Amino acid sequence: MADDTVFRTMLFDFYGELLTEKQREYFDLHCNSDLSLAEIAEQTGISRQGVWDIIKRAEGTLRGIEEKTGLMRRFSERRDAILEIESDLKTLCRITEGQARDLAETALAKLKLLED
Repeated sequence: MADDTVFRTMLFDFYGELLTEKQREYFDLHCNSDLSLAEIAEQTGISRQGVWDIIKRAEGTLRGIEEKTGLMRRFSERRDAILEIESDLKTLCRITEGQARDLAETALAKLKLLED
């Protein structure tokens, strides 16, 4: 369940601006602010079913965009690769000396710049 929540939050972070204003608002209230359908319905003056329909349509749109672009997938793969390279470089810095160590530390510093 937590993974699905994180996935929805990432979908919203990556593609939320592509939703309609109403979809963006309701999806944000439900997934990020953790409001129930009833609470959103009460705030907005529509039925719980109406809120549910809007949120489901928004999620479908977000998932469809991710399927087509793969931006989140590539981001996650890149982040994982960076973490692995960073770990390897830290190990290399610990076990080497001289010019090899300097080179590994320089590469590690460059990698840190990519993360920012």
